[in-house]
Amino acid sequence: MSMKASVSISDQQESFARKLVEDGRFASLSAVVQRGLELLREETELRDAELAVLKTLIAERRAGEFLTSEESHRSIGDMLTAKKAAYGL
Repeated sequence: MSMKASVSISDQQESFARKLVEDGRFASLSAVVQRGLELLREETELRDAELAVLKTLIAERRAGEFLTSEESHRSIGDMLTAKKAAYGL
């Protein structure tokens, strides 16, 4: 279902949209605006999905085992030693 809406855009946005129509990339100014809204919807949904995944990851990490500062430093030192050895340093 389509509905008519009145929107205000800047002169620069109008010029850009009209150029897209003139170049044959879109059938009308409405099509340009519709595509822009669709891209914004997709971007918003992707950002929301990524945020949900990050929140889940953080919750899982918080529920897991934590290393002490000493254990963390030792682990990092071991990783650095292994990398240096792999490069012959």
